[in-house]
Amino acid sequence: MLQKLARGIHEFQKNYFAAHREMFERLATDGQRPETLFITCSDSRVDPNLLTGAAPGELFIVRNVGNVVPRALPGGTAAAIEYATEVLEVAQVVICGHTRCGALQAVLDPSRMDRLPYVRRWLQETTRVRGIVEERYGHLEGEDLVTAAVAENVLVQLENLRAFPFVAERLAAGRLQINGWIFDIETGAVFGYDPDEGQFVTLALQTDSIERP
Repeated sequence: MLQKLARGIHEFQKNYFAAHREMFERLATDGQRPETLFITCSDSRVDPNLLTGAAPGELFIVRNVGNVVPRALPGGTAAAIEYATEVLEVAQVVICGHTRCGALQAVLDPSRMDRLPYVRRWLQETTRVRGIVEERYGHLEGEDLVTAAVAENVLVQLENLRAFPFVAERLAAGRLQINGWIFDIETGAVFGYDPDEGQFVTLALQTDSIERP
């Protein structure tokens, strides 16, 4: 596996870096000026740059289990949000969940975390999600239920994001936009939350949607 990674580095240096050397020199000299803070899950199937076509330096990326924006646990995620908004002055924040999310499966079935105390503690930040799902989606099961939990989790994390004073200030001043997305791993579709519609609607030129009853 290490050799596979080493080969990947060699290919990167030989091809991509060589073709974009000036861009990397500019990034090194001028520093980073990303326009977007992209908060998503640690899941290896989600690649923010691949998904959005963003070049190096365009996304400030925060990844954690379940794309959580913590209120009670200060740490790396909160620090990154503060840095991105206060220092880098990003123009928008995207919180991106994804289908078939193991974190949300664990939220719905806490027994999955019996031997994962750190995961359990981290996902305590999502306890509201389980309550919402139990109240609203008793008619669903299987992956449909997990997808509903993924959607509600994104909305809860957006609320948590708004609770940061420096985020609320920038939102009120019109200097920041926040968006909630869901990436469907199987189909490649990306859905964004439309507050007017009250549901996640596809970002592509289609009419598909994921409804929130």
